[in-house]
Amino acid sequence: MRHRVKKKHFDRTKEQRLALYRSLAKALILEERIETSLQRAKAVRPFVEKLITLGKKGDLAARRRALELLPDRKAVKKLFENIAPRFENRNGGYTRIIKLPLRRIGDSCELAILEFVE
Repeated sequence: MRHRVKKKHFDRTKEQRLALYRSLAKALILEERIETSLQRAKAVRPFVEKLITLGKKGDLAARRRALELLPDRKAVKKLFENIAPRFENRNGGYTRIIKLPLRRIGDSCELAILEFVE
């Protein structure tokens, strides 16, 4: 039974889903704007926002937790030094999803842009 199950599974195991979230989050942090499917953007958004909240805390425990969730030192460094200070006065809603009018040719999937709010 699927009672109260809210997350998207994407027909993947837990480890594969975590790898997907990590790769999308890493790309978003390094590039600050990515184009992906609408469902993937909606699914990775809470993951990225939790990372930014850790970056706003800025202490050693938060940095270690961020490295645990996103094991890429370059991305975590950029998160803590460049991205998190921009949202110091913001309580949430660090990302924006913009739906694109065209669909992907191969599978007709809805596309979206996931970016940081300025």
